[in-house]
Amino acid sequence: MKKRNAILYIRILALFFVVLIPLGAYSQNKDIKNEILKNGETIRKAFSDGDIDRIKSLHHPEVIKALGYNDLKIGRDEVMAGLKETLKNFTLEFIKNDVESILIEGNVAIEQTKFSIKGTPKSGGDPFVFSGRTMVTYIRYDESPTGWATIRELIQPATE
Repeated sequence: MKKRNAILYIRILALFFVVLIPLGAYSQNKDIKNEILKNGETIRKAFSDGDIDRIKSLHHPEVIKALGYNDLKIGRDEVMAGLKETLKNFTLEFIKNDVESILIEGNVAIEQTKFSIKGTPKSGGDPFVFSGRTMVTYIRYDESPTGWATIRELIQPATE
């Protein structure tokens, strides 16, 4: 009888751990997902504010961005130089940011998002809207104010 109770106890304990372990992993991934979403809010606000220093702080020094088929930026300095020129001439506002998926693997997160940015020329003229899809790879980075930094980004302009 004691052996049977012990086996039953072990089975119940094993079932308990099988149920609990995925819940712990899910909770951790949910927390990281929220961190990534918050990071996105921070960077979009920095773009809207034209805050180059904040944008720079959210990018890893070794970032590589494919902004278009013939527009590859390698390194944070090159990315920021191009962005400074853009923000000198336009104000940017994210008008759409629909996160399609976030994959989390350890200290790496990959976010795929459909977006639209409204650009308004600072010298006057009609605003424009640029839409597309982006895939951003983030890594944990202690020097970032959010704890995450963009290390790779690929932008696919909308064709519609």
